[in-house]
Formats: sequence, structure tokens, C-alpha cells
Amino acid sequence: YIGCDYYPTVTLQYDSYNTSPKDNFAVAVANVYDQDAMITITQGNNMIVDTVVAPGDVEVITLPWVNPLTKGNGPTTMVTDGAYRLRSDRPIVVYQYNPLASTTTNDASLLLPVNAWGPDYMVASWPHWSGIPAFYAVVAHEDNTTVTLTPGPAAVSVAAGAGVAANGSGVVVLNESDVLEVITASGDLTGTSVSADKPISVFGGHKCTNVPANITACDHLEEALFPIQTLADEYVVVPPVQVPNNAALKAQMVRIIATEPDTDITFEPDLGLNQNLALAGQFIQLDLSTAQFKVTGSKKIMVVQYMVGQSAGFGTSDPAMVQAVTPAQFRSDYLFHAAPTWTANFVDIIAPNNAMVTVDGANVAAWTAIGATGFSAAHVPLSNAGNGN
Repeated sequence: YIGCDYYPTVTLQYDSYNTSPKDNFAVAVANVYDQDAMITITQGNNMIVDTVVAPGDVEVITLPWVNPLTKGNGPTTMVTDGAYRLRSDRPIVVYQYNPLASTTTNDASLLLPVNAWGPDYMVASWPHWSGIPAFYAVVAHEDNTTVTLTPGPAAVSVAAGAGVAANGSGVVVLNESDVLEVITASGDLTGTSVSADKPISVFGGHKCTNVPANITACDHLEEALFPIQTLADEYVVVPPVQVPNNAALKAQMVRIIATEPDTDITFEPDLGLNQNLALAGQFIQLDLSTAQFKVTGSKKIMVVQYMVGQSAGFGTSDPAMVQAVTPAQFRSDYLFHAAPTWTANFVDIIAPNNAMVTVDGANVAAWTAIGATGFSAAHVPLSNAGNGN
């Protein structure tokens, strides 16, 4: 996820919280290089931002909302030059916030640079809820990119449009910076296959939903999904902490999604959920779980975590969506932004047992072993006294 060419993309958000200046769409640009990074952000032929990020620094940049992608409940749409293009002359890391402020409904996503994009994706989303739609969005980097959409095994009805049928199937041609946003009328987009003849980016999420359906309050979900080519067969899953009781874990729902037919799924420690997923796009779902575990597939799998709403009794925070990262892709150094205007910020760390880890120079000592997996987890509160970097 370190690169020089990114496409921040606005997605569906609850309409009371996607209007500036009260709520801003934003990106955080982390300069992981040892020299100034020259940053430009364009939309189509228009220059939006031209700035410099110093070495080892993070700059938060607000961007205008793209109303056709964030307002309303559909139908499915294609927006010409709907994505921003963010380029740097040095390697950087980019996150997007929808919106930046933790007002009522928000989520964030780590963006992938175009060098990490792929041609094939498995959609992770969430069910259409209480008349509010889920979505996935496809972004092109090259002109004349042909995108083929194949519905998965989950029942879904799409608000048809832009060449996408009501059953979710379609073939759509996108040019550079175009965004296709597929929006539900009912059901669940999870398990949909998205393939293209050139590399693409795909976001999955929901305008605003309860997790689970009967637990308030609704919140925006979004993630820039990992291409199937970068997925793995092993993941370590840890829930976040509660707020304000940060000595306890926050419950989550977890989906383990097969990317190929006939995939055997096993858990360590044993959760009593080992099974075979016969079809690509089928998934196992853990409900209201605080389990910490390793999950292994006989073929590549996708693991997505959904934080539950505050009425579930696990703290005050509401739903958010995040993908698990395979240990084979763990890094030794991370630079990121956590907005100090939020009530509380934590970094959740998964590391091999006995690893020496520091956060802002302070040693991390409070580790919890994840069964006999060889990994441990730590939840470190971050100070809100600084600028969040």
C-alpha cells in the first residue's frame, strides 16, 4: 500500500453527514520517505490541491464531496471523473475519511496505490438495511477498461442503472478516473465477482447500517478491497477495544469469504465453526464475537471485520468495517494519522510472540497471547494532545 499514484473515491454516506463545512471528506497523506513529497490532487483536468508533505509527516487534506456518489439511495450510477487522482514524487501512504469528523456516522479506508491494484476482486459489503442501501464502487486507472460483474451466491437485487441489471450482472466500460457505484435495492452484494481487463480499484461498504440489524446505531461502512491476487490462506483476527472501558474487547461480526469453490475453513483455537464452503463468494459469519483467533483456508480467503453498534453493550462506538491482513504482509514500521478530535484513539497491534514493538518511542508491554497461534495482540491508547500523527 506504499506508492505514488492513488485514487481517493467518495462513496454513499448518510445525507445529513456529507455536506461541508460541517462534515468534510478528507485524505491523510503520510510521507514515509526521507525527502519532501510533492503532492498534487486532480479531478479530471482540474487541479484541486498542490502541496508538500515533509519527511516523516502526515498532512490531512479536505476535498469536495462528489454528490452523485454520496447523496441519495441510488440508482446504480457511473460518474465520469468521479474519483480524485492523488500523485506524489516520493513513496507515500494515503488514507481516506468519510467524513473526517467523528460526528455520528463515519468510516475510513487505507487506499491502495495503482501498483497494488489487480484485475479480480471479491466484493465484501453488508445487507441492505431498513431501506438504506449497500454499495460497491469500481474505479479505473486506464481508458477503455472493461469491467464484468458476476453476482455471487447471496440473494441480492440491485437498483439497476449504468449498464448493470437488477440481478447485479453487467459489463461496463470505464475510462481513467471514472467510478461505477453499484447500489442495492435489497439483499447482500457480498460474494459478487468483479473482473476487468485492466487493473481496477474496488470499494465495498454501506451508506449507513446497524451491525447486527437489530442493534443501534447505523453507521457508514467502507473499505478499499484487496485484489484476490493479494489475498492469502491465513489471517489473525483480533477485535478492537471498548470505549470508555478500554480494558474490555469490543464485539464484532466477522465474515470469512471463500474466493474459490471447495474451500475448507479451520479456526485456531477451535471455535466449532470448521466447515467447507462449496461456492466462491460463500462465507462463514461470526456473530457478536470477542474471539481472538487464526483462520486458515485450503484456498485464498478474504476476512472482513464489522464492529457492532453501541446498543449491543460493548461500548459507545458504532459500526465500522476493516479487512484482516495476512501475517505474510505485516510490516515492521507504520506511519498514520488518528484524528485528535475523536473521543479516543487506539492502535491495535498483532505481532509474533516476543516481538519488540514501540508506539511513538514507548515500548509496548501489555500483550495477550492469541491461543497457541504464535501471535499476540496489544491495544495501545494514543494521545490526543498532539496533531494525531
